[in-house]
Amino acid sequence: MPAERMAENAENTERPEHTGRPEDATGSAPPARPLDAIDQDILRMLQADGRASIRSVAERVHVSRANAYARINRLVEDGVIRGFGARVDHERAGQSTSAYITLKIVQNSWRTVRDQLRRLPGASHIALVGGDYDVLLLVHTPDNRALREVVLTRLQAIPEVLSTRTLLVFEEEDLEPQG
Repeated sequence: MPAERMAENAENTERPEHTGRPEDATGSAPPARPLDAIDQDILRMLQADGRASIRSVAERVHVSRANAYARINRLVEDGVIRGFGARVDHERAGQSTSAYITLKIVQNSWRTVRDQLRRLPGASHIALVGGDYDVLLLVHTPDNRALREVVLTRLQAIPEVLSTRTLLVFEEEDLEPQG
């Protein structure tokens, strides 16, 4: 959102819009600028409360609203802040079955597999890992039948997936950011 509009709404809880990761001509993000103590404090605040207003952020880190706005905007533009969202209780949201799924994939197929995993219903986290497996996938589904569909139908249909192992989550807790 333009700075003028932000200034008009300084008393509201508006934040800069997420513009996505900056990319250069090669398609890769430039290196992030170093973060100082104030940037780190702003990150901790926004992790704890992504709805914090510019005014409250500025007051808590002892800078002007314009400075807080500029810092948050830079953190967004640099890709340090990837967006603002809600922390969801998956069970209360009707996704009562969660599982970590490990995958062995064809060598050098990470990007292809990642693109297909992004489209899986309930996929929440995807990581390329080292060790006995290549990929770690976290999914949330309404029930075991839906999880079975994801694993046995959707994942097994991806040609680059050589094998899977499913680890059913019995209980989970998101760690709250320290702030």
